[in-house]
Amino acid sequence: MKKIFRLTVLLGLLFPLIAFSQAPTNPGYQMGDRITDFSLKGVDGKMHSLAEFKNVKGYIVVFTCNTCPFSKAYERRIMDLHLRYAKQGIPVIAINPNDAGKEPGESYEAMVALAKEKQYPFVYLQDLKQNVATAFGAKRTPHVFLLNQNKEIIYIGAIDDNFEEPEQVKVKYLENAIAQYLMGMPIEVSQTKAIGCGIKWRNK
Repeated sequence: MKKIFRLTVLLGLLFPLIAFSQAPTNPGYQMGDRITDFSLKGVDGKMHSLAEFKNVKGYIVVFTCNTCPFSKAYERRIMDLHLRYAKQGIPVIAINPNDAGKEPGESYEAMVALAKEKQYPFVYLQDLKQNVATAFGAKRTPHVFLLNQNKEIIYIGAIDDNFEEPEQVKVKYLENAIAQYLMGMPIEVSQTKAIGCGIKWRNK
């Protein structure tokens, strides 16, 4: 089973190489930058923005998708992050930046079906024009950006150090950053390398 999973992951890494040629050259937001709020359509048919979340302490913005094996591997963990931290004032905002023209499995209809099947507890938004992913400088799925209460970026990168085997995770980068932030401490590791499939960018 693990061999099959590794092969699937390898294919997920190879095919997106074509998409990299279309990737924006803009590096996007950097550590400490305050982001500009956005408005994107969710799987509930409504438009969502960060401004709708009241009395929050921060936001976990995750660029993820339907089909990438890495996103699939982290799906349960992303759900658990929301269930654990939303009640502490730090909800997950999941955004699908992929072009459905290159990968039909990333269509809005497919997003709606997946969210219903998995019973996502968080908002799942479609970045149809890919403007939000470009602004953030997102490159992969999943790619995490932790924001503080003022919408300033305080962590960028991976969720943890083992996408394949959750039980073998040794360092929970994102959760460590959240814990240190909530305790008012400096974040020891504020940036890591996001591991995942390349975003499927639209042809310009």
